[in-house]
Amino acid sequence: MALGLFRVCLVVVTAIINHPLLFPRENATVPESEEEIIRKMQAHQEKLQLEQLRLEEEVARLAAEREALERVADEGQQQNETRTAWDLWSTLCMILFLVIEVWRQDHQDGPSADCLGGDEDELPGLEGAPLRGLTLPNKATLEHFYERCIRGATADAARTRELVEGFVDDLLEALRSLCSRDADVEVEDFIGVDSMYENWQVDRPLLCDLFVPFVPPEPYHFRPELCCSRRSVPLDRQGYGQVRVVRAEEDALGCVCGKSPLGEDMLCLLHGSHSAGRPGRGLEALLCAGDPPYLDTARVMKWFQTALTRAWHRIAHKYEFDLAFGQLDSPGSLKIKFRSGKFMPFNLIPVIQCDDSDLYFVSHLPREPCGETPASSTDWLLSFAVYERHFLRMTSKALPEGACHLSCLQIASFLLCKQSRLTGPSGLGNYHVKTALLHLLLSRRPADWQAGQLDARLRELLRFLEKSLLEKKLPHFFIGNRRVPEGMGLPEAVRRAEPLNLFRPFVLRRSLYRKTVDSFYEMLKNAPVLIREYSLHIPSDQASPPHKAVVL
Repeated sequence: MALGLFRVCLVVVTAIINHPLLFPRENATVPESEEEIIRKMQAHQEKLQLEQLRLEEEVARLAAEREALERVADEGQQQNETRTAWDLWSTLCMILFLVIEVWRQDHQDGPSADCLGGDEDELPGLEGAPLRGLTLPNKATLEHFYERCIRGATADAARTRELVEGFVDDLLEALRSLCSRDADVEVEDFIGVDSMYENWQVDRPLLCDLFVPFVPPEPYHFRPELCCSRRSVPLDRQGYGQVRVVRAEEDALGCVCGKSPLGEDMLCLLHGSHSAGRPGRGLEALLCAGDPPYLDTARVMKWFQTALTRAWHRIAHKYEFDLAFGQLDSPGSLKIKFRSGKFMPFNLIPVIQCDDSDLYFVSHLPREPCGETPASSTDWLLSFAVYERHFLRMTSKALPEGACHLSCLQIASFLLCKQSRLTGPSGLGNYHVKTALLHLLLSRRPADWQAGQLDARLRELLRFLEKSLLEKKLPHFFIGNRRVPEGMGLPEAVRRAEPLNLFRPFVLRRSLYRKTVDSFYEMLKNAPVLIREYSLHIPSDQASPPHKAVVL
């Protein structure tokens, strides 16, 4: 009974303890927390899976980029190897072509054994090169042509020079009398240049070229500037220079009276009074252009023409002829007009001496084709005419008696002149022919210029011109030519300058080049006929047609 009562009490106590209202269970939410935990764990697992996918994609992308970079590097290396191989192949091809060209010049176009004198610096490729279209007459006909036509036509050159020089002396003296020594430009004695003074003039009428140097009044002086002496100079200005006009006070070597004020009672023994020591203030406005002032070629020629006109009017009553300007496009061209209708032309060109040398700055060079127009009016042409005359005289002393060098130049000039009258002027002029002769004179032995070798030397001169035309290259004889004898006194800046190509205009002007080449080969074709014709008789129409004249 007691056991039964105990069981009843135990059941009651258990019932009371497990009743939810009296004792709520704390773990009633566990099932819900487990579900939340499971849900969160599933969400975290999904996030981890997404992150794993993203990381796998990132790793794949990086791997792809690395493979692309490796591929680009491999392609670049292959291209570099290909480029290196191509450059090496191009270099080998260029070297091969140069070797072939040197071999061709040495073995195919080389001179014959009896041609050149064995000098290492002689010009190659002349004797063996074909001269298209040239068949000169035999030696006897050529010598007869020279004696009958050319030598006889130039017999009165001395008389012509004497007449022109006497008149020019009188004209320049009249010009000096009209100028004030303290305020005007001073004109010096003339200098004869070119063919008439080198004894190879053949063209009619005989023409004298005279340089007239002039110097400025005090306190001015000229400061020449050679373009070829500069480190970098355009090719089209290499044969030019400029002349700067400098006052005494601008020069460290000038007189002290131009640098410091003098009192009224003080006198400069060199320049006189201080007020008279600064004349010619209008020289810059009269002859110069730019700042700092440089001599202007157009203004100088205008001043020179005006001065010559005034001087002629002063002495015109003493002469029985008239003086006129010959060619309007050549400012220094003058002509003496006789009452009989004959005329005697000459060129009077104002020039400026370059320091103490025989190099002169010239405003223009008449009768020269294939010339480049200067870029500025302050650019003056460099003339080596006096050096050329000295070189020919110096060379003639070493040549055999009766040497044929001038005869070759005269015949070539004669043929060129006749061809110009037939087909019109071309880009080839007498100056180019003379330059070619000067190169040959420097390259050959003196014994090669004997009188009996006239035909061989003439052929060689024409071959040299042909080769130069085909290559469009004729080096200036003095500029950049270090083989010129030092005894010539050539300025060192000219000797060390870059060589000047006289045929450079042919590279830029194709129409002129084609016309010149055609005219040259036409001249070679007509040369035998002209030589035979003029050997039989001397035509009477050797005078050139008159140009328009302006009477002074």
